[in-house]
Amino acid sequence: MAVRTINDMNPAGKRVLVRVDFNVPLKDGVITDDTRMQRALPTLKSLLDRGASLVVMSHLCRPKGEKKSEFSLSQLKDHLAALTGAEVLMAPDVVGDEVEAMAEALKSGQILLLENTRYYKEETANDPEFCAKLAKLGDFYVNDAFGTAHRAHASTEGLAKLLPSAAGLLMEKECAFFDKVLENPEKPFVAIIGGAKVSSKIAVLESLLDKADAFVVGGGMAYTFLKEQGHTVGKSLVESDYAETARNFLAKAEEKGVKVLLPMDHVVASEFSEDAAPEAVDSVDVPEGKLALDVGPKTVAAVTELLSNAKTVVWNGPMGVFEFDAFAKGTLDVAHKVAECAGTTVVGGGDSVAAVNKFNLADKIDHVSTGGGASLEYLEGKALPGVVALKE
Repeated sequence: MAVRTINDMNPAGKRVLVRVDFNVPLKDGVITDDTRMQRALPTLKSLLDRGASLVVMSHLCRPKGEKKSEFSLSQLKDHLAALTGAEVLMAPDVVGDEVEAMAEALKSGQILLLENTRYYKEETANDPEFCAKLAKLGDFYVNDAFGTAHRAHASTEGLAKLLPSAAGLLMEKECAFFDKVLENPEKPFVAIIGGAKVSSKIAVLESLLDKADAFVVGGGMAYTFLKEQGHTVGKSLVESDYAETARNFLAKAEEKGVKVLLPMDHVVASEFSEDAAPEAVDSVDVPEGKLALDVGPKTVAAVTELLSNAKTVVWNGPMGVFEFDAFAKGTLDVAHKVAECAGTTVVGGGDSVAAVNKFNLADKIDHVSTGGGASLEYLEGKALPGVVALKE
């Protein structure tokens, strides 16, 4: 990534304003999964070890411009102190005289944690005055929040125009992996795209059509494609509005010699329910009155064969309703095959990342992205405002 990173700056004695993605799940004020905080640690520790003081900012959930205690970042203060081993002070607000005074009083090695940036509507509006108030809190700006890089907000994009800026180590790693996949992938390149709807993934399919050698299309979205091929799909999810889109994609893939692997067998049920009885269907056609909720062993065997010599694999979206244990096997098996692949493996998108974490396979994947929407837009070939701002 042709952008300045924290390795290019000397933070000694400087106050560094760091945008992180601490949008973590909480239950009764307790963090239930601190993955996002853990992923920011290399950047925070590098800056602290080199003599900086830090002003750390993030959003948490969607307070929609209102100060609500259940969305306060104060709930993360003690855990941030434990993770970094640094003294963490809690700011009473995001901007203002008191916050400025606390920032100016910071000593090397200390962290000031700001309140939820989305307490202010000006944050999501990327308001210039709000950006200017934030800019008063630091000498440098570092963006390490890849998960929000697709948003042009004050703390993710506007600040980069007001202060000397750099990418954090996580941001650098995310961009490096996605750039490699999109600009110069080693071949054969297999893209595994799943999820519920064609409408949410068609842009990714079309963006990767010129780059991939083969696609695996799974999840609910596969049944719009199968119906277009003339197969029966029972009560499975079909987006009729996207029938022509699916038909055109299949035609373009055939024209380019790109293989598209669709489900060859299924695990079905009579209703969409966690308690529904799973039934194996050893055929590409789904029986009347049934809906497909997972792929079967024939499909997994075909995926395994595709991955056996793949040099690059991108996986975005599950193969079925993996949240229901009875319909998780297809996604689990594919996750294991991706983990075993000798090529470069990149997993992006909330559900496929959740699957990899659920099956404890994250450490066997080369890169598990922290950005759901951001990784999806990157794969769609869109420019991410938070990344573009660092390049300018």
